[in-house]
Amino acid sequence: MNCRVEALCVGQPEIFRGEELSAIGKHPVNGQVRITFTGLEGDAQADRVHHGGVDMAVHHYPHDHYAGWEEWLGGHELLSRPAAFGENIHAGGLTERDVCIGDRFRLGGALLEVSQPRKPCWKIEHRFGRKGMLARILRSHICGWYYRVIEEGMAEAGDTLELIERRESDWPIARAFATLLDPTSAPDGENLRALAALEALSSDWRKKAAAKAENSG
Repeated sequence: MNCRVEALCVGQPEIFRGEELSAIGKHPVNGQVRITFTGLEGDAQADRVHHGGVDMAVHHYPHDHYAGWEEWLGGHELLSRPAAFGENIHAGGLTERDVCIGDRFRLGGALLEVSQPRKPCWKIEHRFGRKGMLARILRSHICGWYYRVIEEGMAEAGDTLELIERRESDWPIARAFATLLDPTSAPDGENLRALAALEALSSDWRKKAAAKAENSG
């Protein structure tokens, strides 16, 4: 299960709303870029509480979803170029139903491990100027995901993202996302405890799954 990376994208914090900063506005890198344990060189996060860190080092949002967003939004100029959703990896061919928690991918000289789904926030709607996008993501599970970096290395657009190891075939990103965040989902305690027990899942998501399991009785 492989895909060709169309662009590797980075950004720096910029004025986003009022005096608030955001680095959601990213642009493709020309040539090679080093992927480090904390993300792509030249990339940054304005809100380090909710973004960044070793478990959210690299963000991947499937280009496969752009056509659906184009139709739903009635067109938008952001969708004509990479990183409309602030992703570091812009590629098609893999979606949340294909990729599982703990999957390991080789990209150039770097080794990446899928760590958690991306939890959508208000910045997506503000960036596109359209309400209802978060609700659509929560309902359809087109959230994207994060990688932690197991081995640092160089990569560039045109490289293949190659699956080299799968350990948790029962937990694709879409299922993990729905279990914890879809308001229409009603997971039982057993499923929540199973999610919380995934060693490759980020500690933040494991804690939230465990707390939700405890509250479910």
